[in-house]
Amino acid sequence: MELSGRPVEQRELAVLGLVGYGHFTSMRVEANGAVRGFSLHMERLERDAREVFAAELDRDHIRSLIRRTLTDIDVPAVARVTVFDPDIELSRPGAPAHPQVLVTARPAPATPVPPLSLQSAVYARDLPRVKHIGLFGALHQRAGAQRAGFDDVVFASPDGAISEIATSNIGFVRNGDLIWPHADVLPGVTMQLLSQTRDKDVLVEKVTLADLDQFQAVIATNAAVGVRAVRAIDDNTWDTHHELIDVLRKEYEAIPPERI
Repeated sequence: MELSGRPVEQRELAVLGLVGYGHFTSMRVEANGAVRGFSLHMERLERDAREVFAAELDRDHIRSLIRRTLTDIDVPAVARVTVFDPDIELSRPGAPAHPQVLVTARPAPATPVPPLSLQSAVYARDLPRVKHIGLFGALHQRAGAQRAGFDDVVFASPDGAISEIATSNIGFVRNGDLIWPHADVLPGVTMQLLSQTRDKDVLVEKVTLADLDQFQAVIATNAAVGVRAVRAIDDNTWDTHHELIDVLRKEYEAIPPERI
């Protein structure tokens, strides 16, 4: 764990935890040191830094910091790049910022992972287009779903329009098409890569809880695990072995990773 290439101090981590103002991206790094959609992760960091801190980031500097952290890792890992200002004050988040880059790594989960069961909840994340570190609300909803016997939570509006899972995107399969919800969501890197790969077979539509019986399968996507089957939302269930899920997973895994 390093902050801008040096050991992070306790004081600096305290600011990250106690003020909690910043943004991040997480990426699966293969054993060869390559990442699917690495350029998209870098674009996210640069875009979110402008939104959160009104500041610019040095992409080459970030690349070097990720390489430095992953030097001794020879198995797949999930690298998280968190951007925050260790000198920011709770009362002055709008002060001129000097964001720093914290790089951490953990072992990547083996894939494919088991299918998910989801409980729906009326909720929307703050500023959904930004992958910010303000996860309390999403994790609180996830905790409630897990206490009710589900694996995770899927968010919906008061009229039942589905948006996203707590830390993943959600997609629906209908007659060979992949459908993303038309809603305010985080534009996930895995979601973007699948859309680019499939092109004409990808649609964006409003999807409501009342529409769920129209679909033959449901998937969750994020950078750590790629494509994951969803077996249930509330009382609705699907075939987790639908052929298009395997096709989507293979299409995603066939995307050439980019060297960091």
